[in-house]
Amino acid sequence: MKSELFYKNPKTILNKGTGFLAGYTHSLNPYTGCSFGCSYCYVRAMPVALFRDGEWGNWVDIKNGAANLLKKELQRAKAKGNVTIFMSSSTDPYQPIEHKEKVTRSLLEVMVADPPNFLLVQTRSPLVSRDIDLLQQFKEKVRVSITIETDSETIRKHFTPDAPPIQARFKTLETLAANGIPTQVAIAPILPSGEYFPEKLKPFVDRICLDDYFLGDGSGGNRTRKLGMEEKYAQLGLKDWYGSHVINNVYNRFIKTFPESDVYLSQAGFEP
Repeated sequence: MKSELFYKNPKTILNKGTGFLAGYTHSLNPYTGCSFGCSYCYVRAMPVALFRDGEWGNWVDIKNGAANLLKKELQRAKAKGNVTIFMSSSTDPYQPIEHKEKVTRSLLEVMVADPPNFLLVQTRSPLVSRDIDLLQQFKEKVRVSITIETDSETIRKHFTPDAPPIQARFKTLETLAANGIPTQVAIAPILPSGEYFPEKLKPFVDRICLDDYFLGDGSGGNRTRKLGMEEKYAQLGLKDWYGSHVINNVYNRFIKTFPESDVYLSQAGFEP
């Protein structure tokens, strides 16, 4: 998908952690908008998307001066106590424009020099591997959470046609593990997958987070309903995979391969 790009000059870069991210002191978004444009993305139903010209996925705001802002705001925040950061809550920090703009990398450079107490990097992009040199410097103070909602390319193409291929994400997991980066897989939201999905993940990761449309969209599923996801499942003949019961079914499948202590549900899986 070709997204229209805008260069913005924000006044702030760190946002207070609230709601689903209440376990963090702050969230950090290098961009506004996301060119992956996933069909189920809850941000589509939020004001940042609703009151903007152009469909979600068709535009991206690039934040000028983000690193300088973060340097100042991080110093102020740390002076008040512990700082834990979720990057990112409403965009993918490694969407395609990051190849050129390197806003996310510039933010990591600031945080390497003045580390927060904990940083979670949430992405579905293999581009995160580019920054292994920086991520290694955080040691145990970082976790990279890679979204892999399904093990099926067919399913991915139905729901997230502009997102990176599943196999590329598996390769990213392997690379991060080989370089000692603390990593988890976020199966969020749960999409239809095969019986052997857990076994495919086991060689690369020891922490799994499961989330669905009902626990994880921040509104008890209301935002997802507005996006017409139930109808989409019905059209694809996948109605059995839509409902609040699905997360329990998938959880039971995963704890046959992973210890129960390593399989987290929804918000708990993203906590610092």
